Amino acid sequence: MSELAILLDELDRRILNALQADASQTNNQLAAHVHASAPTCLRRVKRMRDAGVIQRQVAIVAPHMVGAALTAIVEVTLDHQGAERQVEFESAVAHETAVLQCYRVSPGPDFVLVVQVADMPAYHALAHRLFAGQVNVRNVRSFFSIYRSKFETSIAV
Repeated sequence: MSELAILLDELDRRILNALQADASQTNNQLAAHVHASAPTCLRRVKRMRDAGVIQRQVAIVAPHMVGAALTAIVEVTLDHQGAERQVEFESAVAHETAVLQCYRVSPGPDFVLVVQVADMPAYHALAHRLFAGQVNVRNVRSFFSIYRSKFETSIAV
């Protein structure tokens, strides 16, 4: 999908901030919140969706309430870093629902993953599937969250 470059004006920014705070509001509620007409809001939101500015709207679930209390930040270093090998690793990771985020990074490890699982045995099983079975994985270093002091999903616009 090709993303269109668009210029965002003040109304677009107000709409984005309002949706980031609560994407479940109706178009009429959104329009009232940002002081614009409902048709204008609808048109602006559609334009920003079509351009890829708004990627999707989701519900944010409390991990501990659904049995996924352990957060791990995992650094992965590959033996061979060629583009094909990186895509191979990303493809394997993409199929794991416990992997919430995957970043190619530089310098240091090749990838940093954010993983959410039920407990340490679940992490061990995931690590065995994802890393032990991959011949190109050289090193894995895991950090386990003991307390989350901040978690945000909104981007300042």
